Amino acid sequence: MISFYRFSVQHFLITQRLRHILIVLLSCLLSACAVAVRDFPAPQPLPEAFSASGDIAAPPQWWEAFDDAPLQRLIEQGLRDNPDLIAAYHRIEQAAAQARAAGSALFPALDAHSGADYALSDPPATGWRSREEMMLGFAASYEIDLWGRIRANIYAAEQVALAVAEERAAAAVSLSAEIASTWYHYVEQKQQLALLQRQIATNEHNVELVRSRFYANQASGADVFQQSQFLEALRGDRYSVEANLRVLTHRLAVLIGTTPERLRLPDAASFPALPPLPETGLPIVLLQRRPDILAAYHRLQAADLRIAAAIAERLPKLSLAVSASGSAPDLQHFFNNWLATLAGNLLLPIVDGGRRVAEVERQRAAAAEALQRYRQQILQALAEVENALAQERQQRLRLESLKQQLHALDEANQLIRLRYLYGAMDFLRVLTSLINLQNMERSVLRAERELIDFRIALYRALAGSESLPRPRTELHDAS
Repeated sequence: MISFYRFSVQHFLITQRLRHILIVLLSCLLSACAVAVRDFPAPQPLPEAFSASGDIAAPPQWWEAFDDAPLQRLIEQGLRDNPDLIAAYHRIEQAAAQARAAGSALFPALDAHSGADYALSDPPATGWRSREEMMLGFAASYEIDLWGRIRANIYAAEQVALAVAEERAAAAVSLSAEIASTWYHYVEQKQQLALLQRQIATNEHNVELVRSRFYANQASGADVFQQSQFLEALRGDRYSVEANLRVLTHRLAVLIGTTPERLRLPDAASFPALPPLPETGLPIVLLQRRPDILAAYHRLQAADLRIAAAIAERLPKLSLAVSASGSAPDLQHFFNNWLATLAGNLLLPIVDGGRRVAEVERQRAAAAEALQRYRQQILQALAEVENALAQERQQRLRLESLKQQLHALDEANQLIRLRYLYGAMDFLRVLTSLINLQNMERSVLRAERELIDFRIALYRALAGSESLPRPRTELHDAS
């Protein structure tokens, strides 16, 4: 009964001491300097509006504007399975873990230690004796964030984590645009192949026609050889297009995170009807939406916070240490011998060879660099929007001109061919007209694909940090 009473008193005294220690810690914590994440205005004057704008907002997932089911499937799989995008997701996890690790400095560090001591002695008169003692203790340490250094480092790590997340969103936008561009290059090559097949068939017929005229002494041998050479040139172009289709298929497979033999593409594909020009919005809104701009902004905020941390590193540090330990020969007497201590330590930097001053200067230079990178990202974003608008506007005019040329060449080719059959035109004029016509047909196809590319570039320039599907992070997920 007496032992239990003594244990209760000791337990009460230890509890009271710990309460006093917690009160001291909390009062020091509340007196620490506050640190805030600073907002930065745009370092670059912005135009009031873009040079052109549509009336319909682009969908959050911009590729839906093309209403192209194969493209939709390709991009969805790419956002799930692309290895680079999965790697970017893991970089987010790393940055988040680093931010949590930085936040642990706001809490006391608590360690426990224990041990047992067993000794034997052999006095001459009494024989062997043994002594046994158990030890258990706890030690806590804590640095008071007097000047906000710890919080500045925590907030900087959090801003870096936000920047990494926005960089992944920017990578996803770039990936979707690259998949779309590669897909429509594939569609163009498919159509080029079909066009070449028709042109080859036409020229095979022309070879037979010229050969028949040669046998009838109505054409020369040179006419036959010229037509045959042009036919072989078209066959050579077909081999190149077939190789391009394989390369583009392999490229699409890499982009969506699979192997070429597992990629299934439709046999027939065509260009979509280009949707109306999307609403470009205000340039100031672009700063709040584009993930690459947001990433540069968060990195600027992190650099600014590191300046505050470097300045605080030059100021005194106050640390507290709390320890409680006890020892006894057995468990019954263990809690009767506890000792609790509280110690404070003030560290004042005096001479360090200019290391801390140099670190402040380095962080200021890093923040100045981050500011210029942020400014450069804004300028780049504005230029990308204006470039895409200008290129699409001029490409529409160019495409219309090419179609008019194609129509004129078609009419001219029919007239020249008819006059050749009646002997009023030499064969070289016929062949030149046919070459020009068939080259123009292929140029129109390329121009139609380029127009889509410019629209993709516009969507990419205007795309924001929309929600993205979580990538597959385990190998068996993709099996």
